[in-house]
Amino acid sequence: MTTTVGLAAIIVAGGASRRMGRDKATHPYEGTTLVEHMVGILKPRCAPVFVVAAPGQALPPLDAEVLRDEVRGVGPLLATGRGLRAAAEAGRELAFVSAVDMPLLRVDLIDQLVGPAVALNADVVLPWDGRDHYLAGIYRTSLADRVDALVRAGQRSMRALVDTVDTQRIVMPEQRSLTNVNTAADLAAIRSLQIA
Repeated sequence: MTTTVGLAAIIVAGGASRRMGRDKATHPYEGTTLVEHMVGILKPRCAPVFVVAAPGQALPPLDAEVLRDEVRGVGPLLATGRGLRAAAEAGRELAFVSAVDMPLLRVDLIDQLVGPAVALNADVVLPWDGRDHYLAGIYRTSLADRVDALVRAGQRSMRALVDTVDTQRIVMPEQRSLTNVNTAADLAAIRSLQIA
């Protein structure tokens, strides 16, 4: 059932990347950049694919539609709302929302989340392995208005959205797919995992 469910993808790519010390989206990864790598992972499963970037953020040419945040540095909630609205306008009811820094993501993880999203008609479905992964979940695109209202009220965190809608958490063991790259050391550790 899940592989036939139409699904957009939203890659949140405009973060400040303070711990990395440089823009994560354009950080080199396996002969390309992290953002190109993420588009390559998601493109075979999701259509359309949106990359939400900061105003003026340089990006390589992408096989995805690039959207721009209106303002820089206000957190992922605003970017998620922008992506959800674009996905809704493209005719999608569901979108996989992802951080740009998950180079080990696998499509089978996405399909594990889509099934419950459809069966339970939930607003949000997140993987839970001891913590919430807000930027690795399935979101209803109809939440765009709710996000806008939260942002107008001064909210910036994904938790503000997730805690106010029907959110289902899928309990699973730790997944390599959910690994985020926050520092250069994290990236080096991932590369060594892939070699091993």
